[in-house]
Amino acid sequence: MKPAPFDWQAPETVEAALALKSVHGDGARFIAGGQSLVPAMNFRVAQPGVLIDLSRVAGLDSLAWSPDGSLRIGAMVRYRAIERDAEVARHLPLILEALAEVAHPQIRTRGTLGGNLCHADPASEMPAVMLALQARMEVRGPGGTRILPAADFFLGPLTTALAEDEMLAAIMVPPLPAGAGTAFLELARRRGDYAMMGVAAVLRRDGAGRCAEARLAFCSAGPTPMAAPGAAALLVGTALAAADIAAAAEAAKAEIEPMGSVQASPAYQRHLAGVLAARALTLAAERAA
Repeated sequence: MKPAPFDWQAPETVEAALALKSVHGDGARFIAGGQSLVPAMNFRVAQPGVLIDLSRVAGLDSLAWSPDGSLRIGAMVRYRAIERDAEVARHLPLILEALAEVAHPQIRTRGTLGGNLCHADPASEMPAVMLALQARMEVRGPGGTRILPAADFFLGPLTTALAEDEMLAAIMVPPLPAGAGTAFLELARRRGDYAMMGVAAVLRRDGAGRCAEARLAFCSAGPTPMAAPGAAALLVGTALAAADIAAAAEAAKAEIEPMGSVQASPAYQRHLAGVLAARALTLAAERAA
């Protein structure tokens, strides 16, 4: 299929891009890597009258580390650049572990993290990872810049908190706490497909080896990436023994809202959530030791 007719604009500054969006309003869409938007246009699920291409906008394609260890990822940074960054592998291994499950190398070469997060597909891996890492979104608009936690950015399927005249400029990922262990696991029918269920886990042990902090986030588990704070709280103060992890994994099943798909019923997705959560937590606990 072919997309409906559209106009194409390629501004070179954030200000020019925002001005175009203000003029064209809901009839315009920003395009980053295009790996989500273009297929939707080809099937005419999306029919923007104007595409605002961000590939020429200066300053959106950089990875920058702060002295405190936090990472700022420009909205136009491509997956491949993140995969190949040695510092990301060293300090934020959860991102790389999840990226290995995203589609295929050809798509990761063109696709961008910012575009993926703005597409807000609840079956996608990276929104759940950003939720688990407590990332913050740097949003630019005519009124200036505002910062949104990942938990407030995703509102529903393919829906974010971005206003009509705003754009995502960067993703800011805080450093993992010292001694943290992370893990990402998913189950898909074929490698590269959207997951029937996926889970990101972050655990931190204290000096005595007990759990001092825990985070769990799921993809394909509801209308948005789904956190399971109640299940994570059950782990705090425990030795992260098998029974502790099993109890948390069971509790997580009650915190998600799986909607089902052609590949998995909601009941099966809930079952998968418990199995994968137990495995991911066990792996994260070993890595935190």
